[in-house]
Amino acid sequence: MNANGNEQKGKLKSKIAMFFSVIAITLIAFTSCETYTEGPLVSLVSKTDRVANNWKVAQALDNGTDVTANYNQYELNLSKDGSAELTAKYTFLGANFDYVTSGTWAFVSDSEKISFNYENNNADGVYQILKLKTDEMWLKEDGGTLELHYVTQ
Repeated sequence: MNANGNEQKGKLKSKIAMFFSVIAITLIAFTSCETYTEGPLVSLVSKTDRVANNWKVAQALDNGTDVTANYNQYELNLSKDGSAELTAKYTFLGANFDYVTSGTWAFVSDSEKISFNYENNNADGVYQILKLKTDEMWLKEDGGTLELHYVTQ
């Protein structure tokens, strides 16, 4: 093989090595982005865009016990601008009632938690984010035993 052929072969090996180096660095960067214990491992959608949605409780667990029936009347509407609205839908004597409280939400603790601050202070709280997808969000009460699994409406 002539010198020109060896030079081209060397350039090809360098390009292949560079390609695999970029792939390895990318994989390391993405796996280090894993924030939430239940996932996702990687998302191309920002955390804010994933949180901003209309949510309903699909499952509620209190210390592992299913208490969904106590929470299935709640709807949580979160906006990209940090505004929040919590609605509780009740039926009393055949009449439907909506109780609504407005407030704000914000990421805390390097986006590992989410904080809610409502007009009705009884609804305030901080929750650890266990899972955050565009159509699914799992929150666990910070320092408590309540775990709420939300899905989009």
